[in-house]
Amino acid sequence: MAEDRSRWFVATDWLADHLDDPEVVVVDGSWHLPGTRDVRAEYAAAHIPGAVFFDIDAVADTADPLPHMLPSPEQFAAAVGALGIDETRKIVVYDCVGLASAPRVWWTFRIMGARDVVILEGGLPKWQAEGRPVDDRPASPAPRTFQAALQPGAVSDLAAVRANLESHGFQLVDARPRARFLGEAPEPRSWVKPGRVPGSLSLPSGEVVEAGTLKDADALRAAIAAAGIDLSRPVVTSCGSGVNAAILTLALDTLGMPSAIYDGSWTEWGGRDDTPIATGPA
Repeated sequence: MAEDRSRWFVATDWLADHLDDPEVVVVDGSWHLPGTRDVRAEYAAAHIPGAVFFDIDAVADTADPLPHMLPSPEQFAAAVGALGIDETRKIVVYDCVGLASAPRVWWTFRIMGARDVVILEGGLPKWQAEGRPVDDRPASPAPRTFQAALQPGAVSDLAAVRANLESHGFQLVDARPRARFLGEAPEPRSWVKPGRVPGSLSLPSGEVVEAGTLKDADALRAAIAAAGIDLSRPVVTSCGSGVNAAILTLALDTLGMPSAIYDGSWTEWGGRDDTPIATGPA
């Protein structure tokens, strides 16, 4: 029997057939580290027709010095309502890589109360490879009212991760590349020290993604087992700044395992002077 991924993904042919559906909204959730690619310019040049742009760095708690920390439900509701989105619409998220930042946007909508949010299989690269239309005109949706309510337990913070060093109440799983987890490669943000949270586990997000989409369930289980993750115990995912962690949260969710995200992630932990850091072999 084919694996049913319809709770998390839609195919490009499905979206092509529903672009004019007034209850379907398409969201470009592309993001890259600052200074690497100009995703706003890329959106302006070519996006799926009718797609609105969700700026991870703007739909955020901009008063917090950490990058793209979750906004309050009120801030989120105002931002996405202005994009013409309410919690009752079917929300289809994609990014310009395939499966990179879209899971963070998917996760944010879900934990804020969206009822039906999915990711486009293969993202913009697959859409364009199939010769489907793109647009360079900005979307101008009519505003809607999004009724936001943050899902309890979906977000972990510094205090919880610090307490977990003693309580071991959850498994902290790090989505960064292995060399950064071991402290053998520098962090992209120069003020953040190399290393990892003591006792954390490593599952680089690239190990659960293939050809711009999530690997199948058997491959996910194999990667999770190889990382030493026990699916019978609670999991909190982490990464550099809470974006790639959402890829692991998506993968776990497809296997029926809910997880929280440590929103501050390594940028918060490794940027402080009062947090213990482990380096070298785990």
